[in-house]
Amino acid sequence: MVYTILVQEGIAVAEVESRNTHKVYEKDKIGEVQIADDVVAIIAGLAATEVEGVDSMAGNITNELVAKLGMKNLSKGVKVELTEEHVSVDLSLNIKYGYSIPTVSEKVQEKVQNAIENMTGLTVLDVNIKIAGVALEENK
Repeated sequence: MVYTILVQEGIAVAEVESRNTHKVYEKDKIGEVQIADDVVAIIAGLAATEVEGVDSMAGNITNELVAKLGMKNLSKGVKVELTEEHVSVDLSLNIKYGYSIPTVSEKVQEKVQNAIENMTGLTVLDVNIKIAGVALEENK
């Protein structure tokens, strides 16, 4: 369980968040390391957007409205399922016009898998990609 401390009218209030976490390291006398599934989703989203040909992550209407208000959601368009030491990732992407969808998708899969495995030590079972749209270049 993860607790969040909120300050309301000068009073600190603890709230329990229902974020899923996964224990990745435990040592007898030092402690343990837990990673929230949101963190894995952020890693996947950032890795995907670094690939040439990916325009942006595609999200649902709520994510799009939040983005228009200037608030960033770094896990937009990413769904992560954690089981024991394995991860499954589903990504929704907007691809740039003129790029090969199979080529870009393969690069995204490799980059996301490497980023998650290197940063968390978890094993990635699969990276599923849904192309939600094609972004056309705007003439300026």
